[in-house]
Amino acid sequence: MSRNPYVRWFRDIGLHDVGMVGGKTASLGELYSTMSRRGISVPNGFALTAAAYRAALLQQGAWEELRKLLAGLDKRRIADLARRGAAARDIVYAATDVVELRQKVVEAYRQLEQEYGPNVAVAVRSSATAEDLPNASFAGQHDSFLNVRGERALFEACRRCFASIFTDRAISYRIDNGFDHFKVALSVAVMKMVRSDLASSGVIFTLDTESGFRDVVFVTGAYGLGENIVQGAVEPDEFYVHKPTFNAGFRAVLSRRIGAKDKKMIYARGRTATRNVPTSRREREGLCISDDDVLSLAESAIVIEDHYSKKAGHPLPMDVEWAKDGTDGKLYIIQARPETVASRRTPEALENYILKPNSAALLGEGRAVGEKIAAGKVRLIARKQDLRAFKPGEVLVAPATSPDWEPVMKIAAAIVTEHGGRTCHAAIVARELGVPAVVGIAGITRKAKTGKTVTVSCAEGDIGHVYAGRLPFDVERVATGALKKPRTRIMVNLGNPELAFKTAMMPNDGVGLARMEFIINQHIGIHPMALAKPKQVKSAKDRRMIEQITRRYKKPSDFFVERLSEGVGTIAAAFHPRPVIVRLSDFKTNEYANLKAGADFEPREENPMLGFRGAARYAHPAYAAGFALECAALRRVRDDMGLTNLKVMIPFCRRVEEARNVIQTMAGHGLKQGENGLEIYVMCEIPNNVILIDRFAELFDGFSIGSNDLTQLTLGVDRDSDIVAFDFDERDPGMLEMLRLAVEGAKRNRRHIGICGEAPANYPEIARFLAGLGIDSISVNPSSILRTIGVVYEAEQNADNAGETSRSGQGFDALNHASLRH
Repeated sequence: MSRNPYVRWFRDIGLHDVGMVGGKTASLGELYSTMSRRGISVPNGFALTAAAYRAALLQQGAWEELRKLLAGLDKRRIADLARRGAAARDIVYAATDVVELRQKVVEAYRQLEQEYGPNVAVAVRSSATAEDLPNASFAGQHDSFLNVRGERALFEACRRCFASIFTDRAISYRIDNGFDHFKVALSVAVMKMVRSDLASSGVIFTLDTESGFRDVVFVTGAYGLGENIVQGAVEPDEFYVHKPTFNAGFRAVLSRRIGAKDKKMIYARGRTATRNVPTSRREREGLCISDDDVLSLAESAIVIEDHYSKKAGHPLPMDVEWAKDGTDGKLYIIQARPETVASRRTPEALENYILKPNSAALLGEGRAVGEKIAAGKVRLIARKQDLRAFKPGEVLVAPATSPDWEPVMKIAAAIVTEHGGRTCHAAIVARELGVPAVVGIAGITRKAKTGKTVTVSCAEGDIGHVYAGRLPFDVERVATGALKKPRTRIMVNLGNPELAFKTAMMPNDGVGLARMEFIINQHIGIHPMALAKPKQVKSAKDRRMIEQITRRYKKPSDFFVERLSEGVGTIAAAFHPRPVIVRLSDFKTNEYANLKAGADFEPREENPMLGFRGAARYAHPAYAAGFALECAALRRVRDDMGLTNLKVMIPFCRRVEEARNVIQTMAGHGLKQGENGLEIYVMCEIPNNVILIDRFAELFDGFSIGSNDLTQLTLGVDRDSDIVAFDFDERDPGMLEMLRLAVEGAKRNRRHIGICGEAPANYPEIARFLAGLGIDSISVNPSSILRTIGVVYEAEQNADNAGETSRSGQGFDALNHASLRH
């Protein structure tokens, strides 16, 4: 080990050296010295120690000067904070101009040149000795410098890095987190630059940053140097990989999302080390890295998480920076630190924000950060000086945020930016502060005017919205310690993949109904037959749309299969290994016709509710090619992604023979019942399903009562007609008898039976009635799940006390026993 107290090489540094070189550099040393043995590339470098910083200030007599300067500082006086901060930086900058320190930097740089070549470009990064502690991330508090070349430029960058310990934002941050200015020291890491200016770079989290869901790796990336992502200057591409199935050998990307990536940071000549240039149309429309790169990065992140977790003695989700070198094509890990926000949520109560129905104008949408809703008056921040007018409770709207803005962000009701993704500075700080934020809304600074009231909603999934005016919303809170779990399985109805991770963390027993048509409508938007048979598309506009898809996909149908499998797969992964029952598409003809190019393939019907829908479509020539794509997507989820907890359900199956034909057609498309544990369910939503339940039970593994359609067809009430809506009532005695017959028939045949309508949530008496019958599961919307758990638990307790029921004990076990099928 080197005896030099001022310079330490990465090979001589580990996690135990935080006090010597700070958290960031200690982690770099740990990575460099341990990860190479695991096949992970980390660039070499060295650190100027905290001892070098302290010695320089002591030698120049700077400590007393700094103490006097910062005595009695009130961070709320912004102008005074700026004046004192600038003076403190000048003191440190001057004090670090030490001959001995300069010599040590030059000697180390020359050794680095021996390894990488003359005049090698380096990154100069700050590393505070209090960084990356459990309660503080120090994100963006100190300065870093990229593409630094030559001995003189390097020493200058090191001095400026040391001086950044007294940036206004760092001073404010230390005050907020209770750190003594003079007990925190700064180390400087000097690291060989990866030529990602010729390729791409990004950030990886080993959990979902919004929900805290730990079973995924979240990868972001953009072209060029990674500073743009951190600063929020670009909207990056996003990828998810599911850890449990990846570790089981299924190497598949769970989902992809193309970001705008409208510019990239590259090397510059002259005095400026870097510059931004526009990306090409091809770069913007494509992904910045391949699936193989994503999977390789995910594997590295999992290995790093495992290593750091073992060191810590407990699970430790990680925040990892990566860069791809455009000269050798290799992927490098250039930073790793513990994630300090989402992973540390231990709520004493479940909190669910629910935006009430409204007709407010939508000002824009972007990436949601957090899951809250907030309203307030807009304060548009176009330049740093505008911050002085900011008032507590206002909504901060800006092109992007800067680390200098942290004192103001702390008092904002919400944060909205034009640029950035979920790993940008605004997102990181908003998450840490618990402030809702929506980032990456193009043009929002033109639409949101200072003084106008807006509502910022992050409670509607992955996409956040900014609405005009102050909108009503509810906040549902339930103490986790008070929640009693019933015997009846309480599942959720879900069609939006963007809500999957958040919803999966609520108390539930899986997904009783995953609506495929929602994914097709929201994430694809094109009629399946238009992608299966593009030559039959009539509109020139629709043909151009399909031609655009073929620029990225070999066949338009590949687009459909990828997007649908990602949507379904995300839901299945979120709840894995709990069962997820996906219902095959159940659009009516008028709904299908509303999809792009849909009118070219759909007949006009007087009563679509009773027409060409559900099982009738799947083997019919008019939709057979579209159904083949649905099956291909589900097969990809189960076989390629390894998510065998996915079960398939057939909707609106009128007759036994029709059921037999659909099962046979699915087998022809690679979804064979019983193979690899595949179970096929049927919606019990037509009176004939109840009347012939013994015969349907011979074909299916389980039933899910669709109370909406079953009520409609039992009572003869069109649920789309306002004039007879008063007659639509699931509590009608005839409907209750239908429910009884369905539950008893399924249990007689030892089949799983659940209900996936909202009747149990809307009417507690129905939930009690079903629990008394011994139904296996009740599936409701996420907003109803906490209330339904309470109602069902109470019903079971009342029934137990009255001695009126005894449970069969089979519950959800029947879901996992295809051998019970006759």
